[in-house]
Amino acid sequence: MIIVPGRLNSSRFENKILVDIFGVPMIIATANRVKDIDQVIIATDSQEVVKLANRHGFKAVFTSSAHKSGTDRINEAVDMLGLKDHEIVLNVQADEPFIEPEVVKKVLQNTKKFVGKNGVLLSSCYKSVSSEIADDPNHVKVVLDENSHAIYFSRSKIPHHKDHYSHTDYKGHLGIYGFTVASLKTFCSLKHSKLEHIEKLEQLRVIEAGYKISMIEVNSQSFGIDTKEDLNMAMKMINDKKGNR
Repeated sequence: MIIVPGRLNSSRFENKILVDIFGVPMIIATANRVKDIDQVIIATDSQEVVKLANRHGFKAVFTSSAHKSGTDRINEAVDMLGLKDHEIVLNVQADEPFIEPEVVKKVLQNTKKFVGKNGVLLSSCYKSVSSEIADDPNHVKVVLDENSHAIYFSRSKIPHHKDHYSHTDYKGHLGIYGFTVASLKTFCSLKHSKLEHIEKLEQLRVIEAGYKISMIEVNSQSFGIDTKEDLNMAMKMINDKKGNR
């Protein structure tokens, strides 16, 4: 099952999940991108979004407005839906309206292979990004160990090269997460961590608690829309791509 969590009030971009993306609201555009992979459920704190989802043919569940992260929100949705511990749940952030289905499929495969084994609590993905994109704090970076487990995520440019080496390999994180229902419950039972609070990145809760995140590399032109500037950049990239056909 794919659950798309959608909080209506975003501090950096108010009502961004309702912004028009080629004729439909952002959260619907995201759901449409992944609907052929598995059943899609929208989890939201807005009755307006519930009605919107239903009008576009998606089931939605109304969740608490008190959740501090999208993953906490989908955990409530999983309880409401009565899913079993072994079932796999993908968290596709509502602000990924340009995500390629192939990317989500790779996270699904990686989740099936690794999550719940050897301390791996969840699966996610990354892509190579330029030094210029890595400079942007709205684009989250990740560094990995030799087993492709995440060591750290940051809004800062990591790794920082002391000698300013120009060919550092920067890995941009995409907001797609894979869990089993059991591992999702474990995630949401963890205390909110200091690093999570500092960076405003929920996945740091996992690392700080001593669990692992299995990462897989993907090819993608997508990135999460955190600000109006992100949206303008994404739309420009897509229109430029169309113009070059």
